[in-house]
Amino acid sequence: MERQQDSNEDTKAKDKKGGAPKEKRTTIGVIAPDAKNDKILAEIKKMPVLTPYAVATRFNVRISAAKEFLKQLEQNGTVQLVSGSHSIKIYKPS
Repeated sequence: MERQQDSNEDTKAKDKKGGAPKEKRTTIGVIAPDAKNDKILAEIKKMPVLTPYAVATRFNVRISAAKEFLKQLEQNGTVQLVSGSHSIKIYKPS
């Protein structure tokens, strides 16, 4: 009987320990950054390679918004398309 009580106390102690504190989730924007903002363009020109994922993480937007943003920059002549397929496109600053 004592052994069973000891094992029950051990499992209760394990439950109370918990893990690392959970990170707070941040909300990401759906609207792409402004393609005419000088501060954002300077940040883009510093990046050696531009992918939708890199832009999305840098500016805290969704990947779909980052793809649209890169298309706008390509139309403006700010970036050039290096390589691409139907799923991912790689750009470089011009």
